[in-house]
Amino acid sequence: MNMKSYNKLTSSLFIVPYLFMFIIFGLGPMLYGIWVSLHDWDLLSKKHTFIGLKNYLDIFNSETYLHDYFFIGLANTLKFVALSVPALVIFSLMLALLLKNLSQREQNIFRTIYFAPYVLSVSVISVVWVWMLDTNSGFVNQILNKTFGLNFIPWLTEVPWAWFSIVLATLWWTIGFNMIIFINGLNQVPDDIYEASAIDGANKIQQFFYITLPSIKNVIMFTLLTSTIASFNIYGQPYMMTKGGPGNSTKTLLMYIVDEAFVNRNFGKSSAMSIILALIILTLVLVQRKCSKH
Repeated sequence: MNMKSYNKLTSSLFIVPYLFMFIIFGLGPMLYGIWVSLHDWDLLSKKHTFIGLKNYLDIFNSETYLHDYFFIGLANTLKFVALSVPALVIFSLMLALLLKNLSQREQNIFRTIYFAPYVLSVSVISVVWVWMLDTNSGFVNQILNKTFGLNFIPWLTEVPWAWFSIVLATLWWTIGFNMIIFINGLNQVPDDIYEASAIDGANKIQQFFYITLPSIKNVIMFTLLTSTIASFNIYGQPYMMTKGGPGNSTKTLLMYIVDEAFVNRNFGKSSAMSIILALIILTLVLVQRKCSKH
């Protein structure tokens, strides 16, 4: 074996642990989920009857309850994605631009402040915001009432306030992560380009649109993709903050999937809904990547 082949084999061995973990915890469960979705799979029954694509067909049959579960949940999930993803990308980029103009010491302080909520669990975040936004005893309503004389706002019990509250909590929780990514991307843009453009008469706005944005295009796309995937998997915030209410107006698709699996005890239908959700996310990711190349 020559040295080139030896180095190639040695470098390939480094991916073996990752490949093994991916098969065990990624590919394996995914294939098992597809297999389960082809069965009438009662959680408390040992008998699992093979029914082929019936679970998938039921999702698209308007006469079944599964159809309502899936499409009501999907509509609510899409609403959250449309509200949260632009805010997560735009506001995190704005924060990154503001921090870039600070000294290194000040950057480190504000990085820590904005990133700190991200290390907390979704349950902690949700409890904090429920305490803040409770209609009768919430801190925000008390301040608004005593300071400005405003009536109590039903942040968690009426729409559109409930959606606003969920998006606000999510934004506060995760914006620090995107901000760090954008700061690292901005630091890769050479200062010489800005200095040369300033000599040529470019102002800050022109520098932003003609230098900054094109230079961090890949970073923006990465942030957009990760934010979209995370938003499609929204569960903890609406579950703990609004219980999917009022009515089912904030009950997301993932909440319906969990209910179908552990309340109705039907893993087959739940798995079919999960597979279709995964395909929708994959399709959107591919579309976003395709658009980014133009």
